[in-house]
Amino acid sequence: MRTPLIAGNWKMNLLRAEASALTEAIVTTTSQTNGVEVLLCPPFVLLDTVRAAIGDSDVELGAQHLYSEPSGAYTGEISATMLVDAGCKFVVIGHSERRQFFGETDASVRHKIKAALDAGLTPVVCVGETLEEREDGSTPKVIERQVSVALERFKPEEVAKMVIAYEPVWAIGTGKTATPETAQEVHAFIRNLISKSVDKQVAKGIRIIYGGSMKAANADELLAQTDIDGGLIGGASLKAEEFSAIIKAAS
Repeated sequence: MRTPLIAGNWKMNLLRAEASALTEAIVTTTSQTNGVEVLLCPPFVLLDTVRAAIGDSDVELGAQHLYSEPSGAYTGEISATMLVDAGCKFVVIGHSERRQFFGETDASVRHKIKAALDAGLTPVVCVGETLEEREDGSTPKVIERQVSVALERFKPEEVAKMVIAYEPVWAIGTGKTATPETAQEVHAFIRNLISKSVDKQVAKGIRIIYGGSMKAANADELLAQTDIDGGLIGGASLKAEEFSAIIKAAS
C-alpha cells in the first residue's frame, strides 16, 4: 500500500507572516486526516518560518530546488546539506519551470538527484511534456527519455527512495487539467518503465504523484486512479481550505 503524498509547491509566493499563518492553518487541518503524508515546499527564505510553524506536527518540510555540488563558489545556489540543516526532508527536482526558465536538463536533474540522495533527502523528480509534444503524439517518447536519464546509474534501492511527479507542462498554471484517464495512462506508463528498467517491486512501491493543476474540484477523480499516489499542488496549496480539501480527498 503506497502512502498518498500531498505536496504544496508554493513557488515564489508569500511573505513570512503569510507563510506562518498558512502553515498553521494547514497543520490544524492535517491533525484531522489519517494515512496521508503532507509536504510543504516554500521558498528558501521561508524555510525557517515554515519549520517553526510546523512544530512537532506530522507535516514535512521540503525545498523547491538545490544545486548538485556540496559547497563552493556558486553564488546564489543552495546545497543539499544546507537543506537538511534547515530541516528539509524532501526536495523538488526538475520542475518544468526550472527546465523552462533556468536551463535545467535531464542530465542536471540526475546530478541533483544524486546530491539529494547522498544527503538523505527524498527527491521529488518532475517529468512532463509540453502542449506541442502532447499534440504531436510525443508524450511517451518524452516521458521515457526524462525518466530513463533521471534514473540511470541509480541502484534499485536508491530509486525506491524517490518520488516521481508527472506534471504535464500544458496543465501547469493554465487551469487546464489532464482528464483522470489521461493522467492515469501516463502514470501507468511511468510505473511500467520503472518496472522494466529498474525493478518490478520498486515500481510497485514507488509513489507517482500528479502535478498538473490538481485542485479540490478534481482531486477526488484524480486520486481515485490506480497509479496516482498524490499530488504536487501549486496555486491550490496557497489556500488552506483548498489544500485541506485535497488532503481529505487523498485520505
